[in-house]
Amino acid sequence: MRFNRILLASTLVVVALVVQVTVLGRLQLPGAVPDLVLLTVVALALVYGPVGGALIGFSAGLLADLAPPADHAAGRYALVLCLIGYGCGLMRPDNGRFRSAWGPMLTVVAAAFASTLLYAGVGALVGDTAARHVGLVGLLFTAVLYDLLLAPFTVPFLMALARRAESDPMAVEANGGPGQGADVASGWLSGGTGLRIGSQRGGLRMKTARGRANKAVRIKGVKGVKGVKSVKGVKKL
Repeated sequence: MRFNRILLASTLVVVALVVQVTVLGRLQLPGAVPDLVLLTVVALALVYGPVGGALIGFSAGLLADLAPPADHAAGRYALVLCLIGYGCGLMRPDNGRFRSAWGPMLTVVAAAFASTLLYAGVGALVGDTAARHVGLVGLLFTAVLYDLLLAPFTVPFLMALARRAESDPMAVEANGGPGQGADVASGWLSGGTGLRIGSQRGGLRMKTARGRANKAVRIKGVKGVKGVKSVKGVKKL
């Protein structure tokens, strides 16, 4: 991974973990806790692909395993987020663009469901039966619900931020060319920035075309003058 990706991913994961521990974890909501770290991994994996998503997921999960008040074996959540990051990276379209908001939202639903199920499964393998007392069905439902409600406020912003940080043209152009759909992350949060840059590019292209047209007219004018001189020469003879 490039240095700017590592720096941005590290910053976003640390901020997400701090917010989750200090704010979301103290809301005392029934069932699961809104997983901001998971949403950060999903958003970055949809931009960086399966390899980057797996590396970010493993690092974020290991940091969550070691951060207090963690009460489970270290490496448990790292394994889960590593698999989730790789799987979400595979959901990234070939052209890097989502034609609608359904793609990221369905990815969030699948990630929330799979992460809860994997976490409970790994816990059962190591002897942690806490999910049985809470109820696995209730955990799955609340995890998907909370993450789905939180996703529209986090995932598009994180995807757009990741693309702009690495100077990706898809983060600048909110609308694609002919036959290409607009990118969801940049389209939701472009706020005029991407469209302004696109209009500036269009203006530069128009100016370049006009300059070429003027040069062509000048060249034709020179040719016409040369033709007149040759005619004068014929008259003298």
